[in-house]
Amino acid sequence: MIQKSIKFFYFEKLIENESMKRKITILGAGLVGSVLSILLRKKGYEVTIYERRPDMRTDTLVGGRSINLAMSDRGWRALDLAGLRKDIESIAIPMYGRFLHQQDGSTVLQEYGKNHEAIYSVSRGELNKKLMDLAEAHGVQIFFNQRCTHVNVSENRISLEDTQTGQSRDLTCDLLLGADGAFSALRMAYMHLDRTNFSQYYINAGYKELKIPPGENGSFLMEKNALHIWPRGKFMMIGLPNPDGNFTCTLFFPFEGETSFSAVQTSQEIEDFFKKYFPDAVPLMPDYIQDYHNNPVSSLITVKIEPWIYQDKSALIGDAAHAIVPFYGQGMNAGFEDCTILYELMEKYGEDWGEILKQYQAKRKPNGDAVADLALENFIEMRDKVADPVFLERKKIEKELGKMYPQQFNSVYEMVSFSHTPYAYALGCSQAQNVLLQKIQQQGDFFQNIQDENFKKQLEEWMEKYSQDVAQLNHFLS
Repeated sequence: MIQKSIKFFYFEKLIENESMKRKITILGAGLVGSVLSILLRKKGYEVTIYERRPDMRTDTLVGGRSINLAMSDRGWRALDLAGLRKDIESIAIPMYGRFLHQQDGSTVLQEYGKNHEAIYSVSRGELNKKLMDLAEAHGVQIFFNQRCTHVNVSENRISLEDTQTGQSRDLTCDLLLGADGAFSALRMAYMHLDRTNFSQYYINAGYKELKIPPGENGSFLMEKNALHIWPRGKFMMIGLPNPDGNFTCTLFFPFEGETSFSAVQTSQEIEDFFKKYFPDAVPLMPDYIQDYHNNPVSSLITVKIEPWIYQDKSALIGDAAHAIVPFYGQGMNAGFEDCTILYELMEKYGEDWGEILKQYQAKRKPNGDAVADLALENFIEMRDKVADPVFLERKKIEKELGKMYPQQFNSVYEMVSFSHTPYAYALGCSQAQNVLLQKIQQQGDFFQNIQDENFKKQLEEWMEKYSQDVAQLNHFLS
């Protein structure tokens, strides 16, 4: 009898714990919303997602707006938690560096890491499909064609419109998480709250998708394991590999000006432009004129908002909280890291969602702002600096410093892409590294100077000062 009573007691406690868990509503079944839903189900929550778009697994995807994803360590960590790493590795292609295509026809491969690390090219659509499949397999309910037209933040009530039938309905949510992207309905509602700070910034360039098809038998017509860049100063084109042998190419181009989307419109203008600026790519792109005409021009926005949360009722996550430009390949990775941090806070604080959301905002808001700034800085680097011999030399010095002083120095790119270093710390380090590397390069040829004992002593002093600066930064941020 005693054993039965004990078993019954624990059974009652189990039911009680399950009933204590809040029901969670997510806006958006994109990458972040899908991963988040899986992690919440792993913690035992009932999760429902409302997605504005049709189900991409059954509907024909509208093409022409793709920028392939670059999965790095932060993204892989979230996928590990969700149990999807092996599935995604099967459709991911490692890229070990930037393959630069100069206008004069010369090329150079600039490795990302000092130890042959890679970021991974992944199809956004294929990844999203797999994530939705896994979410449903874990018991997540996803309702498609559901556009959120309004959010009453204080009452946690959402208004939904079925885009197929036109029918509308209101739902009151227990806990609402907005993973609905750069133009989030939940964030729009937050903007109307008292003491909300909000900013959005469009860069003066847009993007257009192009493609390089595969060769015979699905062969790659360029180096497979690299991110290809054609840097041209005020504009650039990039190309990322896909498993079927093609490259998704993206032209980042000013909207207006002498060389811009507004100036390059006719077939002859398109042909003249590409033959002048991308002569090595033209023979590989048989449909570039048609693609240029048919594919839309899309804009690029940076969004910052504060707060990210409302009491213990709702929160923003991913692009809804921190939409950024794609030039560090960190939009998805930053959103996935949001999910990881939220999961870790659930582990720590249990069902105390007031504390979970408070700590989530404290940990992620500074890093969301920092990665936005890093991405804007990297636009300049990719567009024009990577063609500068002085900058290329700097990258070589960075790698050598990392080998000489592994405990003291790691390049900002490696911090961002190959570690879980907070973005805010990496941004601060970028300023300290600029000072350090400027001193080194002002002395001339680093690889010759390093043979000189006096220079070595001077370098030791500079490295000590750098270490002190970043230690102070770390103390400030913590």
